[in-house]
Amino acid sequence: MSDSSPWFSYRTKFRFFARIRRFLQIKTASKCTRSLDRFDEPRIKEETKEEVEMEIETEEDLIHVLQRSVKQLHFGSWEEKEIAAKEIKRLARDDLKTRKSLAALGVILSLVSMVDSEVLDRRRLALQALIELANGTYTNKAMMVDAGILSTLPENVNAIDESTRNEFAVLLLSISSLANTQFPISSLEILPFLVGILDSNANIEAKEACLGSLYNLSTMLDNVGPLISNGVVHTLLRLSLVKEASEKALATLGNLVVTVTAKKAIENDPMVPECLIQIMTWEEKPKCQELTIYILMILAHQSSVQRKKMAQLGIVHVLLEVALLGSHLAQKRALKILQWFKEERQTRVAAHSGPQTGRDVFGLPINYTETQEGKKMMKKMVKQSLDKNMELIMKRANAAGDSSKLRALVISSSSKSLPY
Repeated sequence: MSDSSPWFSYRTKFRFFARIRRFLQIKTASKCTRSLDRFDEPRIKEETKEEVEMEIETEEDLIHVLQRSVKQLHFGSWEEKEIAAKEIKRLARDDLKTRKSLAALGVILSLVSMVDSEVLDRRRLALQALIELANGTYTNKAMMVDAGILSTLPENVNAIDESTRNEFAVLLLSISSLANTQFPISSLEILPFLVGILDSNANIEAKEACLGSLYNLSTMLDNVGPLISNGVVHTLLRLSLVKEASEKALATLGNLVVTVTAKKAIENDPMVPECLIQIMTWEEKPKCQELTIYILMILAHQSSVQRKKMAQLGIVHVLLEVALLGSHLAQKRALKILQWFKEERQTRVAAHSGPQTGRDVFGLPINYTETQEGKKMMKKMVKQSLDKNMELIMKRANAAGDSSKLRALVISSSSKSLPY
């Protein structure tokens, strides 16, 4: 092999850095030895010398393994490439410097070409090695994208085995973190595969990884259009009813709903708002309650149509429960929505309470006694409705063994202090 070959250059660089590292280690050890007590100096010097020698041997072994693995991966047979991929996967687990050094030696491009192989074991080994190399370094992830890892994604997720599907999902989760960096990735290449796994019978681990990727992509406004056009909204709403995946799905919807396009897509979905109201009843999932109420707040804000749909599905009763028993943030958001319903009802009642000029629409005088009695009757009906809701909530709290907290809350809060 000629001295001008790429491999010779890599080997020379590695030897140079290894010698520098050994020199610094020996120098540090010598300083530590000189600073010790002079009576223990002979013994400590001998121990330090042995440790340094062992370290040098370990370092040389590591360099030898690196050299051999990289050489096999670049120039070896397929069997040697598979052995090298296993070794690189093991070495990449050690530390970040090793991962960066391996990437600098050009292993990523070779591993990406292995991912495109038809041999399943070879593909899995390459994916596992890339997952380790991507850990903690944006540069390595960007190099994978440049090497064409996204073009190796299978068009039909059901055509690959479960293990390979999981490894693809984990690798994409790592790569998707590039979405909000200076190395943006194309959502058009990655979305069909992610949605395919989420809509398939893949296990929950693979789906959670894909949901994490969608969340990373949803943090960038430029990706909202492709996400909507790929049917992500309905997929997220469906998975939000799966308790193991609900939190990540709702967090992604929370990122999307702030845009006009996504808000319209969510409003038009037949599952809304019924599925969101259902999730609000999950007392054992406080984070899901908080995220759901946040989405409902945005949907209900300045939308009488959405508030009417929510009211018809019994959202007021659910909001009252959350306002009393939910987390602090969930209570705050529930009270805000209840305030909107209260103001809307007051506006509706005022609009139908008749002219304020002393005459009705036919020019006849208004009977103020009947008007006052009507207002009292309306207040009585509202109070009865509130008392009934309180009674139902008290029963649920008593059944759960947490009645003391609820009673204290009810005693300290009069019906006038509630927003509805």
